[in-house]
Amino acid sequence: MARVCEVCGKGPQMGNRVETRGKAKYLGGVGTKKTGITRRQFRPNLQKVRTALPGGGTKTMKVCVQCIRSGAIRKAVKQKPFKLPS
Repeated sequence: MARVCEVCGKGPQMGNRVETRGKAKYLGGVGTKKTGITRRQFRPNLQKVRTALPGGGTKTMKVCVQCIRSGAIRKAVKQKPFKLPS
């Protein structure tokens, strides 16, 4: 499925786009007015990430940024750490 987090299942949500007109009262105007409300879609911030699997392999997944930041997934190591010759 497109635009869905493979970890938590977060997907697009519907909301409103509110258009306003006028100058705010605290700025010296008569206040703002709503001139239009239309439907819009809020999409999750998905990133393609190479994740490390528990078995030892790697897999590319579409994951939302909240899952990456919370530590729900473990990123795959791109390169082995440098070792000094012994």
